[in-house]
Amino acid sequence: MKIKSEAFFLCKTGTPEEAFELRSFEINEPKENQVLIEVEAFGLNYADVMARKGLYREAPDFPCVVGYEVVGRVISTGVSAKNDLVGKRVIAFCRFGGYAKHVITTDIATVVVGDQPSEELLALTTQSVTAYYMGMYLTPIHSIDTVLIHAAAGGVGTILIQLAKMQGATVIAKIGRAEKAEVVKKLGADFVVNYNDSDYIEQIKTFLKGDRIDVSYNPVAGSTYKKDMSILGSGGRMVLFGGSELSNGKWGILSKLNFVRRMGLVLPIGLMMRSKNILGVNMLKIADNRPKILEFCLQESFRLFREGKIVPQVGGSYSAKEFNEAHAMLESGKSTGKLSVKW
Repeated sequence: MKIKSEAFFLCKTGTPEEAFELRSFEINEPKENQVLIEVEAFGLNYADVMARKGLYREAPDFPCVVGYEVVGRVISTGVSAKNDLVGKRVIAFCRFGGYAKHVITTDIATVVVGDQPSEELLALTTQSVTAYYMGMYLTPIHSIDTVLIHAAAGGVGTILIQLAKMQGATVIAKIGRAEKAEVVKKLGADFVVNYNDSDYIEQIKTFLKGDRIDVSYNPVAGSTYKKDMSILGSGGRMVLFGGSELSNGKWGILSKLNFVRRMGLVLPIGLMMRSKNILGVNMLKIADNRPKILEFCLQESFRLFREGKIVPQVGGSYSAKEFNEAHAMLESGKSTGKLSVKW
């Protein structure tokens, strides 16, 4: 039996008003270890903006439903899924499909929650899991580390600040708007860099006084890659988890080639000789190929939230009628923390 539902379909590139259409569709009953969730609210991520611009190659072909995370109630399960999930309120990952009133995902991609606000819970999925995976699982932050966090006032950045301070590290928070400085300072940032004031590397060098950073968490890439590598010390880790600089390109393939040129050629022998490390993070690939890691990071994120050790930063909660406004806000770079949409 199929269930009637609705979703915001991404139909073409363009502005939110041009690209998305609210459409009806039918969804199948869950199979095997799958669960069917009636969605209460869903989160927005910058990858969704990249998909809307035609710059996210992992996105499905148009028309499609993007979106990685939801809050809602499990209304049915497949034959081999955990049957005690039925009726439970959960946060859940989905491999796209999140911008819908009903979503099918696997049982291990869910965590049972209480009556916490959906906008806070949604920050624990893509954003917190990405931050936890990078800062606690992949290459744990240590108390003697100095870490640089790009887009520090965003969803991932605000969680990374909290995890780094929880570990006792020194945090350099990079932002692009003066009004975001207070946000990152309250979370514990030791030094705030506004890249629109002057070259952010020169600002950081002044703070470091001849020292170097140990970790860069970089979702920008492009020209920032070489800059960060120039101040990365021996044993340092460059963690690349996005390419938002590419989204500013206006010249199609020429912009993409320029993006690659700015990053330059990386030779493994050079990394070894300088004892520097480059780590690439694509959580979609982790979800596809190592789902148990995703499950672990989601459970740990919720545990830290429940214990009050991390506090999700809410950038805005929008109604379905305000969906286009929410997408435009995310793209603008003016938001801080997590943006979500309630049905």
